[in-house]
Parts: sequence; C-alpha cells; structure tokens
Amino acid sequence: MSTQFATFAVADLFFGVEVLRVQEVLCYQQMTRVPLAPVVTEGLINLRGQIVTALDMRRRLRLPDRQTDVFPMNMVIRSEEGPVSLLVDEIGDVVEPDPGAFERAPDNVAPAARELLRGVYKLKDRLLLILDPDKTLAVDDLLPSRSPVSTER
Repeated sequence: MSTQFATFAVADLFFGVEVLRVQEVLCYQQMTRVPLAPVVTEGLINLRGQIVTALDMRRRLRLPDRQTDVFPMNMVIRSEEGPVSLLVDEIGDVVEPDPGAFERAPDNVAPAARELLRGVYKLKDRLLLILDPDKTLAVDDLLPSRSPVSTER
C-alpha cells in the first residue's frame, strides 16, 4: 500500500508529510510574537478564529533564517493538541512514491534534520525526506528565544 505525501522545501531540503496529517496550506499570515517562547516558535496566527502556533522550520532544522523580504508559507498540520503551522520556504505537490524506494535516513543527513525524519524516498531527481510530525512539534525541550527579564534592581 502506498502513501501520499504533501511536499515542501526548506532551504535546499525537500520534505514530505503524510497528506492525512495536513489540514491546509496557506500563504503568509500575520503573526503575533510570544514572549519567552522556544526559539523555533515564530508566533501565533489567527486561523478563522482558532489560534494556531507557527513554528519556523528553518530554526527547527538549525538552518540560517530566511531573508527579511522573503515571506514563508504555512503548512498547517494536525496534532493531538490541535493544528500547528510549519513555516516553510515553498509548498510543493502531493506525491505518491514507490514504497520500494523507502530507506532509513542516511547518516550524512544533518543531525538536526535526521532526528525529525522517519526515512527517505529516492525519487527520480532528488530525495524526499519524510518528516515525523510528532517529533517536529516536540519543541518543549528547546530553549526560549530570550532570557526572562530580571525584576531585581
């Protein structure tokens, strides 16, 4: 049985998430910053009245930030706690790779990416990195972007 994946790009990496985990894809949305949030949390978006956390995949993968004049796309995925937006560079197509082309993540994939992967599919012209949404959304252990403000004088 084959699986369909919604694809997206972050820097020069090509990722896929199981289509059934994807709620929707949106262009850039205005965000509200969250003080003391983990560094990967870009902010909160209002998705038709529902507050959704937006995680920057470049930061999650420890890649350089995108240019300030380039706006990310939102891939909203479902989690047990509700929808979460992954901020990505570009949205791709839905693909259905040959199940026989699946392999575990190669050792030469950067450790920050490898820990978030279920494995890879060899496509004709590139590798499709299969993202594990649950591991990707586990940001509780990441450090806050700023240290707390001291109240001492």
